[in-house]
Amino acid sequence: MEVIDKLKSKNIKVTEVDKWGPYFRKRWEDSFAGHMSYDEKKAIYLYDDDGACGFLWHIFSYEKRKCLKGEEAKRAFDVERKDFCYIFYQLSDVVLILEKASGLIASDLDTEFDVYVADKEFNWTYVKTHEEEYGPYFCRR
Repeated sequence: MEVIDKLKSKNIKVTEVDKWGPYFRKRWEDSFAGHMSYDEKKAIYLYDDDGACGFLWHIFSYEKRKCLKGEEAKRAFDVERKDFCYIFYQLSDVVLILEKASGLIASDLDTEFDVYVADKEFNWTYVKTHEEEYGPYFCRR
């Protein structure tokens, strides 16, 4: 992964873990979409169902949770404290565990798609989507 080399070049400790994606996506959903019912989540295609590919970030694009968008989201993420955080993906089960990640900024994720970043306690998240007109998003729980 190109992003791993980029992060390591910034002296960020990166541990790559396979197969943890489902756990992290569920934890993210519980943290940021926990206020919604199953039916509400299904209505905004949060889940991969009925041939529609679900995306967790739909809670932001369907305005079901307040967040910062675009350049404002990037700026908020850039200044957020990031000693320890996670990077994970919508469509991959790979999770990156980052330590000493204060140098991580939004532009480091420019080549990534449907990527989620969250702090250790899932108090905040930064999301970069695969669609240019949506996101990126930054949200506090």
